[in-house]
Amino acid sequence: MSMTVGNSLRCEGCSVLVEGPDLNAFSDAYLAHVRSRHPDWPFPDLAVRNVAEATQRLTGSTERLDTIGAVTVHPVSAARIPDWLSFFDHDVFAGNPVDAVCYCTGPHVLGRSQTGGELRSWRKNRELMVDLLTSGRAFGYLAYVDGRPAGWVNASKRAECSMYRIGDGAGPADGDVISVSCFGIAPPYRGHGLVSTLLRRVIADAPGRGIAWVEAYPFNDQTDVDQDNWRGPRSLYDAFGFELVEERETYTVLRHGPPEL
Repeated sequence: MSMTVGNSLRCEGCSVLVEGPDLNAFSDAYLAHVRSRHPDWPFPDLAVRNVAEATQRLTGSTERLDTIGAVTVHPVSAARIPDWLSFFDHDVFAGNPVDAVCYCTGPHVLGRSQTGGELRSWRKNRELMVDLLTSGRAFGYLAYVDGRPAGWVNASKRAECSMYRIGDGAGPADGDVISVSCFGIAPPYRGHGLVSTLLRRVIADAPGRGIAWVEAYPFNDQTDVDQDNWRGPRSLYDAFGFELVEERETYTVLRHGPPEL
């Protein structure tokens, strides 16, 4: 694993220490190092910069706690966006700088963070998600442990998620469905039930949001999913009574709806 101190990084490919007086200078120096010492690395310049800069801002712990304190869950209102930013800037991807570029924009904007489609900087994704949260086009919840942000779920309407939006003729309509498109739990708090706590809140709040249906999209082959399993496992949704809607090539559509009268 790469070791970081301030604006410095020991390259995991050759152990050379790359340094810079500020983040921009460090990013320039790391890119120059990669291009000169590792010309076979197939990553675009922006991808290299995204990862290098992530190593400097991911200051959260990577050690799982054996026990955790009281958990509370709150919608990410405008007043809580600073907490959300701190969580994504420093904590949720601690130890995983490759994925730290996303800021949960993927469900909303077709494209890529590092591979496939449009390549975006972490700053652009950060700005985009703040705009989506502020405008209400994105919606989700933060789980707090002892007052500290520890987990996140993106629970936006399907109409706002280009990754899952169906369009005209959808039944139920895109605007009548919540897409549970992403969970993010900081490493110290994984394995303590925060995902279930967040999902329970999404389902409980759906009627108050004027929405009857909640959808989920777990991957079919979970052996290929990152350890975070950011869409949640199929077993999670089975336990909450989600029903099968459709099996797609890489994931399954599950839906939770109101009880039949």
